[in-house]
This record gives sequence, C-alpha cells and structure tokens, in this order.
Amino acid sequence: MAELTGKERVLKLFKKEPIDRMPCFSGQGAVTVQAIEKMGTQFAKVHNDAALMAGAALTSARMWGLDAVVVPFDMATVAEAMGRGVSLYDNLEGIIYPTVPNKWKDLDEIDIPGDFMSKGRMPVVDKAFDILKKDAPDLAIGAWVLGPFTLAGQIMELDILLKGLKKKADQIEAFLEQVTQVTIDLCKHYESLGIDFITVREMGSGTDLLSPRMWKTLIQPNLTKVFDAISIPSVNHICGSTDMIIEMMHECGADAISVDQKNNIAETRKKLGNDILLFGNFDPYGTLTTQEDTSAVAEVIKKCIDNGVDSVWPGCDIWPDVRKENMETFVQTVREYGKKPTPATKRI
Repeated sequence: MAELTGKERVLKLFKKEPIDRMPCFSGQGAVTVQAIEKMGTQFAKVHNDAALMAGAALTSARMWGLDAVVVPFDMATVAEAMGRGVSLYDNLEGIIYPTVPNKWKDLDEIDIPGDFMSKGRMPVVDKAFDILKKDAPDLAIGAWVLGPFTLAGQIMELDILLKGLKKKADQIEAFLEQVTQVTIDLCKHYESLGIDFITVREMGSGTDLLSPRMWKTLIQPNLTKVFDAISIPSVNHICGSTDMIIEMMHECGADAISVDQKNNIAETRKKLGNDILLFGNFDPYGTLTTQEDTSAVAEVIKKCIDNGVDSVWPGCDIWPDVRKENMETFVQTVREYGKKPTPATKRI
C-alpha cells in the first residue's frame, strides 16, 4: 500500500479512520527561522506579503517533513482590519510578532466594521491560502482564529474588559455576542476558501485567569455557537490550566481538543474516554528551542503519546528559533513512536 500523503493522513485522523502513523502537524504557527533564512527574507516581512507568508509556511513544512501548513502567523490581523492599526516592526531584525497599538479603551467606543474581512492584511491571508492550495496539494491546509473572548482582548484593553464583567455585565455580554459572530463569520469565510481544518484558539480563558464557573457562563456558550457553525474539522485549543474545564471544553462540540503542557493529559484521557480526539501537549519553547539534549526532546514527545494523545501538538505556536536537532528529533519521534495505535485512531 502506498504511503498516505500528509493531507490524507490528517483528514483520516479527523474522521478517526485508520492511518499508517500519527501525523506530525500543528493547528498553530509552525514557521521556523531556518525556512526564513533559506528563503532569503526576514521574519518581520512574512506577515505582510502573501507569497512570503505561504512560502514560509510551506518551506518550513517541507524542511521538517510536517503533514500540514497553517497561516496566518500573528494574532493582530483581525484587530488591524477593525481599524486598531498594527505594528509590523518590518525594519527590525529578529523574531518580533506584529502587535495591536490602539485597542479600544471603552465599550462605548467599539465600532466593528461590517467589511473588516476586506481590510488590512485579511486579503493577504486569503491570497496565502490560494497559493498554498496550489503549491501544496499533498499537505493539509489549516487556519486558526482567536476565540471570542481572546479576540475581544485584542481589540479592547483586557483589564477594562474584565472590570466590565461586574460593572457593565449586559454591555459586555452584548459585546461578546458581537465578537462571537465575527469569529463565526471568519471561520465560514476560511471554509469558503477550501481549507481542510480550523483551530479556534481561546487562549486567554484557562483557569489561570477565569474560574470554572465564569468559564461556563462566559466562554462555553459562545464557543459552542462557534463550533456549531463550523462544518469542516475543528479543534478547540486553550492554553494554560484546563484540567478543571476539560469536560466543558469537550461539550463545546469541536472535533478535537488541544491543550498545553499544564494539562494532565493522562487524567484528561480518563475523564473524556477514548473516542474523543485529543491533541497536545508539550512546551514548544522549552522543548524545541532551549533544550540542548535531543534525547530529552524524544522523551517529552514519547510521554505525550504514552499519556494518550492522538496527535502530538505544541502547547502554542512553535517559537521560530528552534534548534535544528530538536525539530528533527520531534518529527522523527512522532513518525516512529507514533506508528502504534492511539486511543481514538487505529492503524492500517
């Protein structure tokens, strides 16, 4: 039997069909400096040019042997398109992600334009998807969006948002409903472009910041609306502490759950059973960038698999400045150690 392509492997995973081995991919940023250098460009320039954005994603995937490509790379695209501006740092060397310089400071100031998807760099991201579909037919193509609460924190000051939960509860609820619709519209838009899967990153909602009770009332209903609206494979990703909300994450209705290194994956697997797709859960910076012992990298990846993940995912974006040997070890370990069945997926 011919080896599966990366796209076939990822799509079969989401369908929980038998595959030849665990796919090695992420639903978050996976661009590396080695690929940037090979392209002869700078990290700061790949966020504002469709060819460079697609090229950075694809060159990284080809260089390391990943099964998927994902764009965009930064969190500022939507806020920029809503008129909040962007700092691209395109005259600076090194790894500096774009940031939002002008967040709304009062709920009464908020005015989300109906045509935001045609503004700022949103068309650049769309064009990058077009290029990837043409140049990488053998790889799964993924997109990610911020969850409603995290997106809200990108377009207005987070401390004002949190303070408003008590003083302006009705206004905050209406604002989050509006941002939830923005998230849904963006997911449907990316679906229309023909991508293969989408990750919703409600990164700022772990129990490090919000209590489980607040998560149930503030986060879960809106995430459920988002996943109800998505018709392609979807992933619910949350950073930070998630052990106390993992059942509620599952109830939101995504096809898979992704968590970071703070989650006790073995316990999560016991709580959720073997039928749910579970992704995670290593620290990308500590494992791929600062770790100097490749055997330790292999052990981290093996532990993720032994604890019950169906795909080894980093807990957040892979920090671009990875050590070559660590990245190679990560991919090779997933390919070899991931040949055995996982709780939710069998092997061909």
